[in-house]
Amino acid sequence: MIVASRYAKSLLDLSIENKQLEVVRKDMQIIDSLCKSNREFVLLLESPVVNTDKKIAILKSIFEKNISTLSLSFLNLIASKRRENYISHIASSFDAQYKIYKNITTVKIESAIALDAKLKESVLSLVKQNVKGEIELMEKVNPSLIGGFILTINDKQIDQSIASKLNKLKKDFSGNLFVPSMN
Repeated sequence: MIVASRYAKSLLDLSIENKQLEVVRKDMQIIDSLCKSNREFVLLLESPVVNTDKKIAILKSIFEKNISTLSLSFLNLIASKRRENYISHIASSFDAQYKIYKNITTVKIESAIALDAKLKESVLSLVKQNVKGEIELMEKVNPSLIGGFILTINDKQIDQSIASKLNKLKKDFSGNLFVPSMN
C-alpha cells in the first residue's frame, strides 16, 4: 500500500528527528498486534458509519496510556485526514522501514521440532556469513514438515524438509515411469 508506506516513512522520519525511534517502534508494534488480534477494531476503523470524531475518541481511549504522545498525535492526524483504515498497514509498514533503516534482516526458520540453542547458533552463524547487519530470527514449529527445516531470508527460501522431499518423490512417481517402445 503506497499510502500506508508514505505515512510510515513520515512517522519514521519524525521519530528519528525527535529521537524517539525505539519508542515509536514499540508503539507501532502494539498497534499492529491489536489490529492482528482484534478484527472488530479494524472493522471499526474501516467503517464509514462511525464518524471521525468518534474514531479519534476511541483511539485516544485505547492508546492514551499505552503509547507515546508522538504516536498518539500521529494516530489523531491519520484519523482527522480520514485515513484511519490504513492504520494497521501503516504500523506494519513502519516496522519494515525501521528494519531497513537499522539494517535488520528477518530470518525465518520453520522446523518440525523446536530448535535447541546449539542448532540456533549454527544457523545464525551460517546466515551471518551471507547477510550484512543485524539478524532477527523468527522460529516456527510445524510438525507437518516431518523433519528438516525451511529457511527464509528476505525473498529466498531453502526448503530442506522431509515433507517437501516426499512430495517431490510422490510427484516424480505419479508420472508414467514405464513407456513401452514403439518398435
